[in-house]
Amino acid sequence: MLLPILALAVFIIYRIFCTLPSRKRAVKATKIKSLAVFLGSGGHTSEALTLISALDFNRYTPRTYIVSEGDSFSAKKARELELSKGTSTGPAQYTILTIPRARNVHQPLVTTPPTALYSLLACIYYITFSSFHTRSSFADVLILNGPGTCFVLCIAVYLNRFLGLSAPRVMYIESFARVKSLSLSGKLLYPFVDRFIVQWPQLKEKAKGAEFLGLLV
Repeated sequence: MLLPILALAVFIIYRIFCTLPSRKRAVKATKIKSLAVFLGSGGHTSEALTLISALDFNRYTPRTYIVSEGDSFSAKKARELELSKGTSTGPAQYTILTIPRARNVHQPLVTTPPTALYSLLACIYYITFSSFHTRSSFADVLILNGPGTCFVLCIAVYLNRFLGLSAPRVMYIESFARVKSLSLSGKLLYPFVDRFIVQWPQLKEKAKGAEFLGLLV
């Protein structure tokens, strides 16, 4: 009885080790990449959309905008960006997904686990089950910039990696407002994302391996 349990434990540890990001891993260049971006509402949404607006939409297509439940502002801004950009390949190819919030504003911490679990299940539905049905990744690249819901998105990506399913590379871009210290989301996600980008040079000292590419917004 002990041997099968030990073998299972070794297998689980091995799979976890295999899923951990390698920031030195080369990325195969392709002409077209599908893109997903989490819009965390308010200033986070404005920053994320400013970053996305600089991309060539003919190359990064289709695009998926992930918004939290009740965040009509982010959904509206995503549609406005798509209308303003246009593409040379025909009608805009984008989707807006709505997921439950992992934690609502001013929500007591004691009630957070159930809502976080509900949010995680929704993320698994979109990211994991889409891989089963389409036999392709939910997106080639997932960009995160914002509050706690982005953490459950990252967990859903890692479930795919653990199961050997297609999974996007995860890029976290720290908010412009974080000048001297990392945000809580940044601290939580740093060990798990494939690229961790900060917008102030002094923050590179806070996270070994972080990239500083200048001010992006």
